[in-house]
Amino acid sequence: MTQQPTPEGPRALQAPWRLDYLEAADKSERTAGAPKAGSGSFLLDAWSAPSDDRHTHVIYRDAHGLIMLNRYPYANGHLLVALGEPRPTLLDYTPAQRTALWALVETATDLMQRTLEPQGINLGINQGRAAGAGVPQHLHVHLVPRWSGDVNFLTTVGEVRVIPGSLDRMAARYRAVAATR
Repeated sequence: MTQQPTPEGPRALQAPWRLDYLEAADKSERTAGAPKAGSGSFLLDAWSAPSDDRHTHVIYRDAHGLIMLNRYPYANGHLLVALGEPRPTLLDYTPAQRTALWALVETATDLMQRTLEPQGINLGINQGRAAGAGVPQHLHVHLVPRWSGDVNFLTTVGEVRVIPGSLDRMAARYRAVAATR
């Protein structure tokens, strides 16, 4: 029997700022009551409940769709853009809907550039589960802000991403800039 190699890297990542989040999540869980029925698409759920925008980290919405922070970001400030009407593929939308989606992507790009001033932005659509879509029934666009050296040894050696800011603080930064539109 061969022994599996021990992974290199730290055994623990100290993140004391996460305590506020964990305590708030625990309190929220205890006071929330029974779970609400979901649609199976967190994007549709967010679209259907504008009164929950702060909680769901929606930072902008218009008559067609929304822009929100990704709860599991690749980098701090990672945005998702989706139309309110869920469709699984880009070509399932009408030309007018695709135009509305792209207008939201432009708005998200503007917000990201003015809020974070990244050195670059990755824009992408994962259409279908095989392409990596986490919500394959509701097409959405990812915008990931990038800086030189933002992926360092910790990602490679420790197989972990470091997200230095909380979603609530990042949402507040984006909302402040969105309010100036």
